[in-house]
Amino acid sequence: MPAHRLSMHKIRDVLRLHFESRLSQRKIARALSISRPGIRNTIARAVTAKLTWPLDEDVTDAQLEKLLYPAKKSVDREKAPPPNWEYVRKELARKHVTRQLVWQEYHEAHPNGIGYSHFCDGYRIWLRHVDPAMRQDRKAGEKLFVDYSGDTISVINPETGALREAQLFVATLGASSLLYAEATWTQQIKDWIGAHVRTLEFLGGVPQLVIPDNTKTAVTKPCFFEPTIHRTYADFAAHYGVAILPARPRHPKDKATVEAGVLHAQRRILATLRNHQFFSLEQLNEAIAEQVDAINDAPFQKLEGSRRSQFEEIDRPALRPLPHQAYEYTLWLSPRAGVNYHIEVDKHFYSVPHHLIRKKLTVRLTSRIIEAYYGGERVASHQRMYRNYAYTTVAKHMPPGHRLYAEWNPERILRWASTVGESVEGVCEQIMRSRPHPEQGFRACLGIMRLSKRYEKGRTEAACNRALTAGTISYRSIESILRQGLDRLPLSSVKTPDPLPNHEHVRGPEYYN
Repeated sequence: MPAHRLSMHKIRDVLRLHFESRLSQRKIARALSISRPGIRNTIARAVTAKLTWPLDEDVTDAQLEKLLYPAKKSVDREKAPPPNWEYVRKELARKHVTRQLVWQEYHEAHPNGIGYSHFCDGYRIWLRHVDPAMRQDRKAGEKLFVDYSGDTISVINPETGALREAQLFVATLGASSLLYAEATWTQQIKDWIGAHVRTLEFLGGVPQLVIPDNTKTAVTKPCFFEPTIHRTYADFAAHYGVAILPARPRHPKDKATVEAGVLHAQRRILATLRNHQFFSLEQLNEAIAEQVDAINDAPFQKLEGSRRSQFEEIDRPALRPLPHQAYEYTLWLSPRAGVNYHIEVDKHFYSVPHHLIRKKLTVRLTSRIIEAYYGGERVASHQRMYRNYAYTTVAKHMPPGHRLYAEWNPERILRWASTVGESVEGVCEQIMRSRPHPEQGFRACLGIMRLSKRYEKGRTEAACNRALTAGTISYRSIESILRQGLDRLPLSSVKTPDPLPNHEHVRGPEYYN
């Protein structure tokens, strides 16, 4: 019985008091001891049925009941086709499309089709029988899942026959499950970033999110709520405009797509190539690329199309375009400026403004440039140089008069050196003379000063004398002589370099001055 439905004699009393006596609903409720919703429902049904008062005398209770409570017309649902669940899944992958919207479109085309709740239940049941990689609703171009396979591939050194294990990197796009894989030598940050760059080039676009596991390469400090991303990884993300969102610890559903992709890679790549021999990483990656194409072109077992066709239809239109230049691997360092206002980066010395002596700086290093920052502001920029222990100096970084500061200058260093011995003084003088600016030799001279305090009296003088005789004048040479005790040996054991022959192709040191 419908809610608030009254008995027939009560219905007649309500109609009489309302239409004939013109009583309010509150007074009718008090007079008949019935609820106001029941009165309101009865009056509304009488208006809908277009009843007039008084009723004809021959209108029976049964006839009045049919007028007020007509039987609902049965809906012939058998003639309505069921929803195309594969089409529903594709539509839900598009941006801003919801289940409610897809159902409304279905219901407009088939008014006698199933209701919204049955629609959602049917879709969930259909998803249970689909490939696990496709079960989760993923938005087009939204998520890229990345991970390394736990298994490796052996590469043979063609010269020695030694085996080296290569790591298998796997990336899977969320909506279409398009797969990319390649081999790298390590799982370290440089190989990790390089694999990401090549993945985006393979896709031809940029997704919104990259979902890595909580590997130490990507996440320096795991945290359920706010993990700390590796500085270089964050720099890569900023270049491409993507967000890094590590999978939550102990939440396997967060990375179900990439886990399925890794499983495909292990079965279709590692297993297929298990009997092949590879003699270089390039050769291995060529074979992997062929297997990746085969995986992406293979038809689904329980869905229409393939990974590639789904990618072309769903994911590719939603990807953002790649930037004009690919990301260049960047390393972040934190050196301290020395007393000669230079920082050591990858065995080369670069100048910074002299007022930053002894300050700790942040350095951004690429294959082309080096940039130094202090307090968030860039204070120096140099072309990257690959000469070990050489100096790159900008004139404006030097203090006035080429003075480091009042405490140290070339004269003071030579005065100190003369107190140790003539050979020490000669070494320091030649070190500073060999530099474009004397200040660039301060670091080596101060190092020799520390050596004179570390070793017994007279040993540093003997080591410098030996270095002058051998023509190997540098801090590293003198430190090696002292460490190995060569300063205690007679000078006759020193092998002096043979003079250069007089030949037109032999330029000599004067050529480079």
